[in-house]
Amino acid sequence: MTTPFPFTAVVGQDDLRLALLLNAVSPAVGGVLVRGEKGTAKSTAVRALSALLPEVTVVPGCRFSCDPAAPDPSCPDGPHEPGPGAGRPARMVELPVGASEDRLVGALDIERALAEGVKAFEPGLLADAHRGILYVDEVNLLHDHLVDLLLDAAAMGASYVEREGVSVRHAARFLLVGTMNPEEGELRPQLLDRFGLTVEVAASREPDQRVEVVRRRLAYDDDPAGFAARWAEEEAAVRQRIVAARELLPQVRLGDGALRQIAATCAAFEVDGMRADIVMARTATALAAWAGRTDVLAEDVRQAALLALPHRRRRNPFDAPGLDEDKLDETLEQFSGEGEGDDDPDPGPDGPGGGGGRPTPDSGPQGDGDTAARPESGEGGEPQASGAGEQSAVRAAEPFRTRVLSVPGIGEGAAGRRSRARTEHGRTTGARRPQGALTKLHLAATVQAAAPHQRARGRSGPGLVLRRDDLRQATREGREGNLVLFVVDASGSMAARQRMSAVKGAVLSLLLDAYQRRDKVGLVTFRGAAAEVALPPTSSVDAAAARLESLPTGGRTPLAAGLLRAHEVLRVERLRDPARRALVVVVTDGRATGGPEPVALAGRAARLFAAEGTACVVVDCESGPVRLGLAGQLAGELGGTAVTLDELRADAIAGLVRDVQGTSRRAA
Repeated sequence: MTTPFPFTAVVGQDDLRLALLLNAVSPAVGGVLVRGEKGTAKSTAVRALSALLPEVTVVPGCRFSCDPAAPDPSCPDGPHEPGPGAGRPARMVELPVGASEDRLVGALDIERALAEGVKAFEPGLLADAHRGILYVDEVNLLHDHLVDLLLDAAAMGASYVEREGVSVRHAARFLLVGTMNPEEGELRPQLLDRFGLTVEVAASREPDQRVEVVRRRLAYDDDPAGFAARWAEEEAAVRQRIVAARELLPQVRLGDGALRQIAATCAAFEVDGMRADIVMARTATALAAWAGRTDVLAEDVRQAALLALPHRRRRNPFDAPGLDEDKLDETLEQFSGEGEGDDDPDPGPDGPGGGGGRPTPDSGPQGDGDTAARPESGEGGEPQASGAGEQSAVRAAEPFRTRVLSVPGIGEGAAGRRSRARTEHGRTTGARRPQGALTKLHLAATVQAAAPHQRARGRSGPGLVLRRDDLRQATREGREGNLVLFVVDASGSMAARQRMSAVKGAVLSLLLDAYQRRDKVGLVTFRGAAAEVALPPTSSVDAAAARLESLPTGGRTPLAAGLLRAHEVLRVERLRDPARRALVVVVTDGRATGGPEPVALAGRAARLFAAEGTACVVVDCESGPVRLGLAGQLAGELGGTAVTLDELRADAIAGLVRDVQGTSRRAA
């Protein structure tokens, strides 16, 4: 067995270590979501925590880790007779991103259930993680329905498995930890809210600290056991402190004053629902127990707010997580009820809110890069030219709710919310013979297949005589996520300030729609003499929004180059993810300039998409009293449809989806 890296040897990352320890003291806090760039010890710290958890006592032979002092009455391996338990270390179970539903919650043997009436249940990862840690690396890449199941089990402390009227329940209480890199896509706000605490981590910029990180890692890699032995005393001290805090936790008093501060803080930051208040209360109580106190202090409430509220303030994927610490301090002071500190209400940069290294709410996920991307402007707010023939970036107009654009036909891509697809979840549309393991039984079709053979098989009892060939898999239709590839004209003909602002607002609106529908997105821009891939296909709409924000305009209109570059991006992406279908959104006024025969060349490039049956939409950005209709002609060459910026709004016209699909079918 590999020796884990010691938890106490992790350099820095104080918030991360504290959040994990608080959940070890009180699993009712609700788990931890760790957000941060790659290479910041997220996984290392989580795996190291399992070695600090106290040993658990279980019923011998129970696959569901029942406590012999209070066994689960509904345990599938029960009922358990009174007797001594067996001790074992707390487990850390890792949930792979590509896991199936049956692997997570467990699987019922439907064949035995129908033929013998026996609930033959194979436990899943939730059962393995009971009374331990369940770790999900890259939780933002996990399918939504698995995240829902996971968080439901964490909230209820139990897992339910139901298949065609046969159900099994077992206890599933665990410390839930998820890690993610925001560059690879965000979790939905509804799912963010289900994690008790969240922590932002980043690599230190201090050379001495970075040197110490490298020194310790190299020492561990050279001799894991020896390195762990050197930290054994510190590990034992933290383990004993966790045990002591757990024992003290029931005695901690959460007074009315602290409760008022918690409620006032959640109200001041306008978080939705009541979950934040409950999580803050549990976190503040755990903080007091961890400090060896039986009373919750204002400092516990403040620290609880910093851990429990930032991720609950996100309203859309473009909002940066964070908390205004000055506002937090003012709220806590106002509701302290002690009247102390009135002469100095502002704690200053070195007060309670200072020195933490926490990004301010306005810093955004891009840091200095995001600030640099914003245009320099004069008093009137007009962008200043950054060079001959080029204008610097302008801000996007306010986003709006867009009409649904979907890919025609039925796909088989990753689960999402855009286009029709054959999926594991959704409405049942038919039955087929299973290919591999049976996952979704079609009961009526199975009975129908077995019924004609019952006499020949010598049936004499009430149960069916089933053979493997009788089983039928249910085919279901749901929704899939697509690759939405934006091809944006950034040439001089689009450079009018108000016009480009409206264009960016439209693309931003479509990006928000893509986030909600669980799509991958990509961005190709063209201007001057060439086209470039501003953003390769990714699940991070934040990154796409940042590229869009910094997009300058000017120069000629190499429309053909933009289309050809987009065609190449799709070709490569089909090799990487052949099941994911694409929707190409071309944002242009339809003009083509530069080089010999630019219009004819653009037409030939567009016909490549039509020949492959790629779903395409042209967002017509032409404005003014005289319109040439070039965007409509381009849509015809692409085999798609054209919509104006106004028509893109959800409340503008009816039947846009039918128009897109109908045109695509005619082109095919």
